Amino acid sequence: MITRRLASTLQLISQPDHAALAFRIMRAWDITHFPESPRKPSILSAIEHHDDGWAEADDTLIVDETSGQLLDFIHAPDTVKRDTSSRGIERLEADPYAAALVAQHRLHVYRRYASDPEWRAFFLEVTTARDTYMRAAGSIPLSDLLDDYRLVRAGDLASLAFCNQWTSTDADECGYAIRFDGTALRITPDPFAGRAIEIEIDAREIPDHPFASQAEAQRVVAAAPIVRLQAVSNC
Repeated sequence: MITRRLASTLQLISQPDHAALAFRIMRAWDITHFPESPRKPSILSAIEHHDDGWAEADDTLIVDETSGQLLDFIHAPDTVKRDTSSRGIERLEADPYAAALVAQHRLHVYRRYASDPEWRAFFLEVTTARDTYMRAAGSIPLSDLLDDYRLVRAGDLASLAFCNQWTSTDADECGYAIRFDGTALRITPDPFAGRAIEIEIDAREIPDHPFASQAEAQRVVAAAPIVRLQAVSNC
């Protein structure tokens, strides 16, 4: 779950919805920034489905037992991060190159845990899965996959910057500087050839207060109104 924190409310965005927005953003990229290739459909599939493994966690919600706060994808327990990763990769097995890209995504976003003994089995499992899916996709070189992965990460960061209202991201991750200034998602260099791209996503808005239980959180979120968050990408 992604949470936008306002003065007294939270706007909740599901991880699969965020990934679907990433897909819509990247589909609008100019051909000079996202060239045609036989692998492009799989790259777009990886972008659209890279967070599908979070669907169950977003539906059931994660509530901190001590504080009663609803936990987002950043503060979720490590066990949830690992489980959602494995589940999301497996769901793309019908498109092995997309699965390999999503495996690389998990290796990248959780790289800070690479030296943590509790994560050792995860990195071995996901690296093995990535390499197995790459072979199934036609023994594509790792260098090509890493180059394609930059597009997956660019879409992910663009959507995350909008959903989380991030004012900056690390350009070294994908080669693009991405930020949300409150009204527009700005990507440099401009991948839209000067066009203004409309961005929108639905969120559930709930009061920002602790919950007595997971069941209470589920009731409140299920009854919450849906609000549409909108902006433009204008470089």
